[in-house]
Amino acid sequence: MASRGRFIVFEGGEGTGKSTQAERLARHLGALLTREPGGSALGDAVRALFLGEAVGVISPRAELLLVAAARAQHVVELISPTLLAGRDVVCDRFSGSTLAYQGHGRGLPLEDVLVASELATAGLQPDLTVLLDLDPAVAKARRKSEADRIEAEGDAFHERVFAGFRAIAAADPRGWALLDASGSPDEVEGRVREVVTARLGPPAVPA
Repeated sequence: MASRGRFIVFEGGEGTGKSTQAERLARHLGALLTREPGGSALGDAVRALFLGEAVGVISPRAELLLVAAARAQHVVELISPTLLAGRDVVCDRFSGSTLAYQGHGRGLPLEDVLVASELATAGLQPDLTVLLDLDPAVAKARRKSEADRIEAEGDAFHERVFAGFRAIAAADPRGWALLDASGSPDEVEGRVREVVTARLGPPAVPA
């Protein structure tokens, strides 16, 4: 019977390079790459609602519940079966983003966000969460000109999100690794590989 795969999550504010680094690490590890919201038909539908403008203003609590619903399906349909089959999973965002965006960013009680996240994940926790940290002003300059609904929020919101991520990582140093996201993608990739190997060991199958 195959041993359980490793679950690695990338977190960070907009413009920190999460998606690029998640893709690179997944390729290096031979892991399944996925993202949130997403990873299932329900998750993709929620993503379109969550990031688009079609449904108008979405309240913070509605945001929380939409993301929780997408995550619950993602865990059941894709993440848990893949891990149980012995394959690593690399995910672009998970519960940490909900705490940072809907908790610290939107101002929802962190206790409520934690309860929703626990329900959605059925207790599943990443083996390692890599937080790509960057000065918010630098991250803003990196973001594309055509912003989605979340990217288009004001500077104060994004600063709260960045500060929230740092606070979450500081509270769980064993589960989270905060990495400097400045420099070239290759430089950041080197830092990512180094911390993943130090925390979790080398790839099961050499890349």
